[in-house]
Amino acid sequence: MEPKPWRDRIRDEDELLQQLNRLASQSADRRAQALLDGVDELGTIADVARDLGVSWNAVDKAIKKYERKKASNTDAGTTE
Repeated sequence: MEPKPWRDRIRDEDELLQQLNRLASQSADRRAQALLDGVDELGTIADVARDLGVSWNAVDKAIKKYERKKASNTDAGTTE
């Protein structure tokens, strides 16, 4: 059996990378939502970070990135 042509292999790998990027993005969104739930429960981003043993900056960046993405998706749906 002959190996797949290189163009087909590249196309397959590009599709896989796109799928993995989508999955990673969805996971990041769910994680950010969980962080927001933690803020609701504990009170502050710093409290969530302390509870998780990570920097408050990492928690803050994840939440802000998610909120910007959510806002841009909302704005995209309301074009006139």
